[in-house]
Amino acid sequence: MSHTRIMLGTASAAALTLLAAACGSSTTPAATTSSAASSSSGSASPSASGGSLAVATTSLGKVLVDAQGHTLYLLTADKPGHSTCASTCLRYWPPATVTSAPASVPGVMAPIATTKTTEGSTMLTVGGWPLYTFVKDHQAGDVTGQGMTAFGGSWYAVSPDGKAGTGMPSSPPSGSGSGSGGGGYGY
Repeated sequence: MSHTRIMLGTASAAALTLLAAACGSSTTPAATTSSAASSSSGSASPSASGGSLAVATTSLGKVLVDAQGHTLYLLTADKPGHSTCASTCLRYWPPATVTSAPASVPGVMAPIATTKTTEGSTMLTVGGWPLYTFVKDHQAGDVTGQGMTAFGGSWYAVSPDGKAGTGMPSSPPSGSGSGSGGGGYGY
């Protein structure tokens, strides 16, 4: 009897794996979609997907997120189409890398393009601003990088119109290094 249960359990697991694969997304960035997730910072339920770029609602309101629902930030030290984040900065603020920019993303009201990181990778820009995630944002919808000062400027979540979302999170993160103007070593 237990051998039959094991066989049925294995068959069920295989069927679920096949079902998940059939319903899953392709490996190309343009076909990747985000799933809704919840976190202590707010609900990141992407309302539009463009592969590696979507719009989600967080505790800051609507912001741009990557395919995993992680908040995308801009650095005020950057210039339109030019990233200044290098080496150590990129370890804490990984770029939103892509092979090519999506032509358009529903809900994004600013031009979407690409630029190169200081290390040569292709990264997304919206409204000219290079986009980054933050390593302390562990769950979709986290906004722990909001308002931090490091690496020559301030970090802000990006709104769908391609501008810095200057609102602060509902509860500031503790021990995040906020206010460390000296290169982010307080992270």
